[in-house]
Amino acid sequence: MQPLQDWLGKFLLQMLNDSVNLVAGLIGVAVVLAGATYVVAKPKLFLLGIKNLRRHLVRTALTAMAIAVLAFMITTIWTVIYFIELATRERAKDLKIIITERWQIPSQIPSAYGKYLDPSSTSFLPDLQENGKPKFYGPKDFMSWSFFGGTLDPNKRSPENLIFFFAMNPDHIIPMMDDLGDLDPKLIDALKNNLRGCLMGSEKMTAVNKRVGERFKVSSINYKGIDNVEFEIVGALPDGRYNQSAIMNNDYFHRLFDDYKNKKQEAHPLAKKNLNLVWIRVADREQFDRVGNLLENSPYLKDPSVKVETASSGISSFLDAYKDLLLAMKYLLVPGMMVVMSLVMANAISITVRERRMEMAVMKVLGYSPNQVLLLILGEAMLIGAIAGFAAALTTYLFFNLKWGGIPFRIAFFPVFRIPEASLFWGLAIGSIASFAGSIVPAWTAREVKVSEVFSKVA
Repeated sequence: MQPLQDWLGKFLLQMLNDSVNLVAGLIGVAVVLAGATYVVAKPKLFLLGIKNLRRHLVRTALTAMAIAVLAFMITTIWTVIYFIELATRERAKDLKIIITERWQIPSQIPSAYGKYLDPSSTSFLPDLQENGKPKFYGPKDFMSWSFFGGTLDPNKRSPENLIFFFAMNPDHIIPMMDDLGDLDPKLIDALKNNLRGCLMGSEKMTAVNKRVGERFKVSSINYKGIDNVEFEIVGALPDGRYNQSAIMNNDYFHRLFDDYKNKKQEAHPLAKKNLNLVWIRVADREQFDRVGNLLENSPYLKDPSVKVETASSGISSFLDAYKDLLLAMKYLLVPGMMVVMSLVMANAISITVRERRMEMAVMKVLGYSPNQVLLLILGEAMLIGAIAGFAAALTTYLFFNLKWGGIPFRIAFFPVFRIPEASLFWGLAIGSIASFAGSIVPAWTAREVKVSEVFSKVA
């Protein structure tokens, strides 16, 4: 029962926290209720519609397939848009702060900055304390990242030989890493107990032909001279965002620089600037402003100066290069597909109505009202569109999320986009809207069929 409760919890949160999801949900519920009412109130008309769809089975199947394909495409495209908007949307509560070097990209700040900002460190900044205790955030609200890139073959730096590591404190993974809150604590213990241990994404393990338990050596590509670094894979990261990445122990990362100094009799040129960024979580915007002001004006963080921004702002700056593409997808591509879906449905229903003019006339002679004829045509179209749209969304959700943990479409540092639970209502709403828009004119034409005109042509 717990997995189902967790799934329903995610679903409800997605529906309530996003206007598009909420509208799609309301449309979906309205369509289901209207359909149920139609079946109960007009059972004979519903069964007649089913019989008509079965009579033109090939046309019905082709129309449903066309709707399903377009619903599939819209679901995948909107997933990317939804995920990026979610990542760049600033929260009112539980804000995440990113601290980076102010004047340089990529950011390279002294590792001492991490200690100044870590509540569990003895060097924790006095300005962030009150009565000897953390004032704004605790040990579980802090995380530092150093990036370590390595290649299995220094003479052949091909993509299949490259491995990208997050060097960090294992205790910070579950409370602070996005999408890893449910990681098995045993993997954290394995990473802490084995200094050379690492956690690796399944796709990366496949690419480098390694398994859990295997050892390998890499040579760094961003810290020249740090070679033959030995690792052991102690666990696999869950499918999703980190499929192509790995996580290493921060203590091991710093030991590499000590080993370099012992070997070369001099410090590595980047030994004092090997921290890339720091994450801090605060309660709300007010605390963000206070903490940001303290850090940007702290004398401990002046060489080099740091930049403090919300996670959503930082991610937005990374995605500036994709801004026009995302806008085109949102405001041109998706609406264009909706129009195409409506035209497909309109064409199919128009052909049906033209072929069934005699049938419509006979129905009116037998006592069917014009509105019943209208409901019959609309009901047939809505049934095709709603079922095809929902089936496409459900298939897309299950296929991509179960196989790859999401859509494997890399944009910036997002390697995969997990299809949200709310997408099930997207498909239902998409198919229903397109069916209604495409069938309302042909259905009205069927309603207005004149019995006298039809029989006069037959005569």
